[in-house]
Amino acid sequence: MEYGFGAHEYPTSGVFEVEPRSCPGFIFRRSVLLGSTNMSRSEFQSFMEHLSAKYHGDTYHLIAKNCNHFTDEVCKQLTGKPIPGWINRMARLGSFCNCLLPESIQITAVRHLPDHPTFSGNSGI
Repeated sequence: MEYGFGAHEYPTSGVFEVEPRSCPGFIFRRSVLLGSTNMSRSEFQSFMEHLSAKYHGDTYHLIAKNCNHFTDEVCKQLTGKPIPGWINRMARLGSFCNCLLPESIQITAVRHLPDHPTFSGNSGI
């Protein structure tokens, strides 16, 4: 399974799972090998359940807390290494130029209902 983080209007997890390379609304471009973990499936499920509690859909923010921030935290905790710097470059640039961004992006989270199921903790890796 592939895991991601997206926005919705509720104070519940915005973490979701989909078949690899098939996230609705996105075009798959390429895979980036980020490392591996020695966790068992049950340890990984427990890890994802714990982490998904920190990523509520109503806290998603295009600049400050987006899907790449989620992926970076997952990678750091599982492999000890961050995602490559180029992956979230636009959000970092946006944070440096925050005063130039539209007020809606500066202050409020991006809000929409997800087109995919949230993480349930019941399926495989």
